Amino acid sequence: MSEVEAIGPQALPALREKVQRIIDEARRQGASACEVSVSMEQGLSTSVRQREVETVEFNRDQGFGITLYVGQRKGSASTTGSGDEAIRETVAAALAIARHASEDEFAGLADASLMAREVPDLDLYHPWELSPDEAVELALGCEAAAFATDARIRNADGTTLSTHQGCRAYGNSHGFIGSYCSSRHSLSCVMIAEADGQMQRDYHYDVSRVAADLADAASIGRRAAERAVRR
Repeated sequence: MSEVEAIGPQALPALREKVQRIIDEARRQGASACEVSVSMEQGLSTSVRQREVETVEFNRDQGFGITLYVGQRKGSASTTGSGDEAIRETVAAALAIARHASEDEFAGLADASLMAREVPDLDLYHPWELSPDEAVELALGCEAAAFATDARIRNADGTTLSTHQGCRAYGNSHGFIGSYCSSRHSLSCVMIAEADGQMQRDYHYDVSRVAADLADAASIGRRAAERAVRR
């Protein structure tokens, strides 16, 4: 990511600028209308099973989706590159597709009068500064609580903790550009109960945009165990 390194509200002005540059490039190449979506995401995910760490994954992605119109003809292309050459080539590819596409009377942007004039802050962004070691500790603690709930809980089918955050921007040739950041955190636990020669699996989980609002890890593990035993 050459121009936008950080993920968070501080990245939004650069994302909006990139959207505008792509729209300008589409016009320069001859598109009659254009819409662009940009996303940046990063996240940490870890899973444990039977008191052992199975995976620790960190991801970071960026993508540009470009849809162009030549009259009632539509073409789309995408790229992960943010450089000027990559953008020019992607716009050209979308334009070539549009010029060879069949006309569609319903193709095109929504009417300009429908574009939002005020975009409220929905308070979607609450990043979680969580290290891989801390994530593993929470996942193992959740599973341990499940094992301690009932002697019939003898196997685990996986406990996963994930935290992701991202920023998105959308703009079109009507002059609309909007952007926002969001976060998503989750913890899930799947346990297996055994009794009288039978095995039953069940789970429990919680998801929140705010890490502090997630249910306690131990309570998630206990609830997963209780549900498995109840089966």
